[in-house]
Amino acid sequence: MTLDLILIGLAIAFHPLPIMALILLLSGDRGLRKGLVFVLAWLACLVLVIAGVLLLTDGTPPKKHSAPSTAALAVKLAIGVGLILYGAYKHRKESRPREEPAWLGKLRNASAWSAAGMAVLLQPWGMVAAGALTVMNADLSHVLTWLTLAFYCLLASSTLLAMELYVTFRPARADARLQDLMRTITTHQDQAVVVLSLVVGLWLTSRSIYELS
Repeated sequence: MTLDLILIGLAIAFHPLPIMALILLLSGDRGLRKGLVFVLAWLACLVLVIAGVLLLTDGTPPKKHSAPSTAALAVKLAIGVGLILYGAYKHRKESRPREEPAWLGKLRNASAWSAAGMAVLLQPWGMVAAGALTVMNADLSHVLTWLTLAFYCLLASSTLLAMELYVTFRPARADARLQDLMRTITTHQDQAVVVLSLVVGLWLTSRSIYELS
């Protein structure tokens, strides 16, 4: 479970769209406050998803090869295959520099409520769902499990937290650095999505097939 959550958490943390959204929020009016709302809403969403799964399992993992366990692995396999297909589709598209999407640019003037809503909408939900299915195997009777789940949430939010803290303590330097980062991500957004989708998709597919056998 731990290795799966680390890989999924890293993929969520480096997904380009949420990073771009936060940079735009931070560059707008009252950006620091709106950025904080975005990060907190993002983190809260991850925590609520995990809490929902743990409520369903009562903190006890389903028995191996039981109906719930098999169903979870089947869904996880489907997500893995879906990510592979999506990554292959994006790879086939002509690679060229991309401009910032118009809807994303509106975040500079977004309200705090809009920032919170975008934090929920921009979650890479396929990967978040894969993380939730992995959490079904969590045994809450062990302290290490609680630490692993907390680490997963922080890891999945780490890039956003780092940017928010950077702007808080080094505002002058952070603005130029984040704008450079924005240009880089805009240019290589498709490549990043392809790599993340294929890596996570192949991992989920192989692990699910192995555990189903």
